[in-house]
Amino acid sequence: MLRTVPIGRFDDILNSKRGLTQKEVDARLKQYGRNNIVEVPTSSRWALLLDTAKDPMLWFLLGMATLFIFLGDKVEAAILFVAAIPLIGMDLYLHRRTQASTEGLSSRLAVQANVIRDGEALEMAATELVPGDLVLLSAGENVPADGILIRGESIQVDESALTGEAYPVRKRPLGKLDQLIAPVPVDTVHWIHAGTRLLTGTATVRIVYTGAETIYADIVHSALLGSHERTPLQTAIANLVVMLLIAAIILCLALAWVRLRQGFDIVDAVLSAVTLAVAALPEEFPVVFTFFLGVGVYRLAQRRALVRRAVVVENIGRVSCICSDKTGTITEGQLSLTHRYPHNDVSDEQLLSVAAFASRSETDDPLDLAILHVAPPVLSHHSLVMTFPFTENRKCETAIWRKPDGALTVATKGAPEIIFAMCSFAENEQIKWETQVTELAKAGHKVIACAERGLTDSAWAGGEPSLDFGFAGLLAFEDPVREGVTEAIQNCHEGNIHVVMVTGDHPATAETTAREIGLGQGNPKVIEATQLDDLLQQGDAALMNVDVIARAVPSQKLSLVRGLQSAGEVVAVTGDGVNDVPALQAADIGIAMGQRGTRSAREVAAIVLLDDNFRTIIHAIAEGRQLFRNLKLSFAYLLMIHIPLVITAALIPLAGYPLLYLPVHIVWLELIIHPTALLVFQDLPANERLNTIQKTQHPRFFNQREWWVIAIVGALMTLMIIYGYERSLGIGYEVEHARAMALTTLSFVSAMLTLVLSGLSNFMSRIIVAATIALTLLLVQFPTLASLLHLAPLHLDDLMLSAVCALGIAMIVVLGRFRVQPH
Repeated sequence: MLRTVPIGRFDDILNSKRGLTQKEVDARLKQYGRNNIVEVPTSSRWALLLDTAKDPMLWFLLGMATLFIFLGDKVEAAILFVAAIPLIGMDLYLHRRTQASTEGLSSRLAVQANVIRDGEALEMAATELVPGDLVLLSAGENVPADGILIRGESIQVDESALTGEAYPVRKRPLGKLDQLIAPVPVDTVHWIHAGTRLLTGTATVRIVYTGAETIYADIVHSALLGSHERTPLQTAIANLVVMLLIAAIILCLALAWVRLRQGFDIVDAVLSAVTLAVAALPEEFPVVFTFFLGVGVYRLAQRRALVRRAVVVENIGRVSCICSDKTGTITEGQLSLTHRYPHNDVSDEQLLSVAAFASRSETDDPLDLAILHVAPPVLSHHSLVMTFPFTENRKCETAIWRKPDGALTVATKGAPEIIFAMCSFAENEQIKWETQVTELAKAGHKVIACAERGLTDSAWAGGEPSLDFGFAGLLAFEDPVREGVTEAIQNCHEGNIHVVMVTGDHPATAETTAREIGLGQGNPKVIEATQLDDLLQQGDAALMNVDVIARAVPSQKLSLVRGLQSAGEVVAVTGDGVNDVPALQAADIGIAMGQRGTRSAREVAAIVLLDDNFRTIIHAIAEGRQLFRNLKLSFAYLLMIHIPLVITAALIPLAGYPLLYLPVHIVWLELIIHPTALLVFQDLPANERLNTIQKTQHPRFFNQREWWVIAIVGALMTLMIIYGYERSLGIGYEVEHARAMALTTLSFVSAMLTLVLSGLSNFMSRIIVAATIALTLLLVQFPTLASLLHLAPLHLDDLMLSAVCALGIAMIVVLGRFRVQPH
């Protein structure tokens, strides 16, 4: 990979060995600014309060609670104040999460730097560096900015913060640049980047990019400034609340004005408006939403999925595409050596010895550990001279050892095509081994080749030998598929979720694993990462036919995610390294690995898998869809009950009759409505299978049929209540009897709606239905209690009429097929 050097900013110092003068530093500091790669946000209490105060839902809850205090309903106000507590806690947590993410990213940066200025070595703050500075680095130090390696021997760098690779990366000093070319392309082997750490050697680095121009700053920018738009559910709830609030205000004002015009006094007018306000204000919707999110977070945690932002509990149910890593997520991530194919006269033990010489236990690489676990103990008798670690470009690892007799031996292992090119074979022999590699890869094995050669001190110039090796043989490894992944993939297919497996493996190996787990219905389309850009140019829809991307590196995930989103997909992506941060941030749902993921990846991700298992992702999606289904049922119940409640509370007084509901009656109904909406529907049994969803760019909370059912139920209930009120009022103008009829009808309908919508599928639904009916009969039919509530006991025919009305409403809901579809 090449990165360009802007020659213009270096004048005559680029190919020289001198540092900057103070005059040059001042000019460059003014032009390029300070080397601030990570801006740490303030963590003062005032900043926390300001950040929390930006939540409009919080202001709505507090505003409604204050209004209820003025209305005299302290119980309702207390409920709203309590509901605001989890919202405040969530906002404070999100502020802390952002700060923790910044701290995790900044911990990789150097605080101090040794710089040559005016011919002297100085130690200063890393933020004072400017392009052109000459920096001295020692082993173990963090790199303060992006620059070119000018001098150094045996330089190895830990670039895991940028690439996710645990292997040390060897760097080489750069000779003179051709300043006639502008800008000058420089290979990555000569670059030293901010956020990395020098492992071996002493390096002299010419700083090229500082601050926001560094690669690490790009990652930080993606992590901290990426926007997260409101989810469709939040937008739908906000629109619904605004609509109901406007309607309630208009009705309250109209009712107060009409009551005054009808000749009633100011107290009656105010009481009418206040009672209607208490009934009509839509405070249940945000309360239910907040409560259900909390339940969703808890349930996902039980599924071993830690939620970092509560709103994603809803959003994850909309996922239509998953981009998943293969190793460690779909597979167990634990390699085992299963096949050995030594070359000609090479024994199994000799083959393993060569592989062991080219392996390192300190990297914790699963492949190296699998080799060292079975290799003979030969390393203790040799001394390591130099290691050339594995890199994505070279695809091999080479080590030079000194034998007990003083001679040098070189061992190498890596991708078969790379090792084959380093060896000499008899005629057609290489074709035989290439065929063997292909067969092993098709069987799902990870295959490496091993080779060795002798070396004399006089013939070795210090570089990595790359020719005249003797082929030692092949080693084949297996990484078993995790238990339950095949079933999870089938579940995804049934749920209309497209799964793309991203891996660095050989295409044949990747295809075998994909077939084993059922990707592409057993016939997966596999492409290499080099083909990804061509597919994107063909159009976003071309990606929808791809099941596997092989020979991929983590940095290519971002292009994949954006391409899928452009095709209309709601994308979830897995990642574990800092280099995965942009993709995790860009995805609709970023999923980090809890066991092997870096801190920055975990902090930026929306969800962290505690077991790194692909099956857990599917469980999380199922929970998200179940949450949305439950929330729709709860909101449908609230609308079906509130529509007749609010309309009758307004129409009856508007028609000149006495008030239908007194404040105590509203409290009674709310004591039924609140527990039903909160407790019954949040605990409905989850469906382990993913139902098919309809992909749409603009999902709606209720579809057209569901809105018609809600409207018809609300209208019929309104007519039934008005009819029952007029009938029970009678010629004797028995207001208490008429009120009892209306309240009983509403309560019975509430019980039947709960029965139909929940199917009595949980304990709480059965308790609520029974308690609603029992409480209604107790308060209405016992004269003493009824008189305290300004009611009168009903006759048997009244009770029968209320029961028939409730059964009729239930039948309409059933016939209307009000079964809420996952969105």
